[in-house]
Amino acid sequence: MTNTDSLPLSDRINHVAPSATLAVDSKAKAMKAEGIDVIGFGAGEPNFATPEAIVAVAAEAVVDPRNYRYTPTAGLPELREAIAAKTLRDSAYEVEPEQVVVTNGGKQAVYETFQLLLNDDDEVIIPTPYWTSYPEAVKLAGGVPVEVFAGAEVNFEPNVADLEAARTERTKAVIVTSPNNPTGAVWSEETIRAIGAWAIEHGIWVISDEIYEHLTYDGAHTTYIGAAVPEVREQLIVLNGVAKTYAMPGWRVGWMVAPARVAKAAAKLQGHMTSNVNNIAQRAALAAVSGPLDAVDRMREAFDARRQAIVAALNQIEGVRCPTPKGAFYAFPDVSGLLNRPMGPNGQVFADTSALAAALLDEAHVAAVPGEAFGAPGYLRFSYALADDQLAEGMRRFQEWVAASPAA
Repeated sequence: MTNTDSLPLSDRINHVAPSATLAVDSKAKAMKAEGIDVIGFGAGEPNFATPEAIVAVAAEAVVDPRNYRYTPTAGLPELREAIAAKTLRDSAYEVEPEQVVVTNGGKQAVYETFQLLLNDDDEVIIPTPYWTSYPEAVKLAGGVPVEVFAGAEVNFEPNVADLEAARTERTKAVIVTSPNNPTGAVWSEETIRAIGAWAIEHGIWVISDEIYEHLTYDGAHTTYIGAAVPEVREQLIVLNGVAKTYAMPGWRVGWMVAPARVAKAAAKLQGHMTSNVNNIAQRAALAAVSGPLDAVDRMREAFDARRQAIVAALNQIEGVRCPTPKGAFYAFPDVSGLLNRPMGPNGQVFADTSALAAALLDEAHVAAVPGEAFGAPGYLRFSYALADDQLAEGMRRFQEWVAASPAA
């Protein structure tokens, strides 16, 4: 009998790394299932319930026979219209419903974007630290991710000189993500304008991930590149979704806003992948994007308090330096001071943050994502989208784990 384990899989999938954030979250949940009390800072998942008004609309949609059948691949027409209206309301520029494609979560919009834009060996410039799935989605499309690092000393903001140094004749696109995952940085209007002008000059697609648009603090605000640089809109693809703003990660509704010809191509691709997004979830998303932002404002206030608490706690730990994030719900401390010396009660020495994070989970039962997942060795990402008491307990455990080190 043939040993089917020896049958090869595609090079494409073998060259793609698993999602590090989901891997950490999965291990933490598995430990919890075994009865271990784990504090999970891994997944970017708001701990709030989806607002009741949105859930009520979904409940009505369940018993509406309209939702039992296939609907347009690019999304319910009324949802596409609502997303276009939301873009005008929030981003301050006008798009047509025909430019909107509704996707199964924001990740599908990311995946489809690279499938639409890239040929083999085309390059995408990815400002680093980056969201962990960007380079893998580029690879799945046959492209080459090109990292351009910017550290905490410059607010994790890329400068155009570094982007230009990375540009080649094969550069096809650049990613803009502000507010940023994993750093929580909110890029300045000056930086956004400069990237837009540079992309126009060199004929480069701009992919703007705006899913954390409403989560900003300390007077910071999201600069929408489509509004700041109107001329870039014909080469701009905006990615967004309901997961973060409306506490709807499990509903799996995202979208892209793109030039009409790109949106048409995306609908063609999606027609061979998933067809329409779940209609019940689309009805819920319609209620979300059409409704007020009151619930969002309340969540942002809670996130702000947690942000201040986690930054203060992290900066009390010897060997940890955490800048104050101005957006999203992540803290991204530099923990290089904990490497290459005995750490924890067992006095292990860790050469990188992947090993450090693994020990922190196994020994202190605190789940954080290592910086290697984001192209930033020496850092850890902590999501503060968890309950206040869990955040405080997780920080207490981290502090005690470090304090128990022989070198402490």
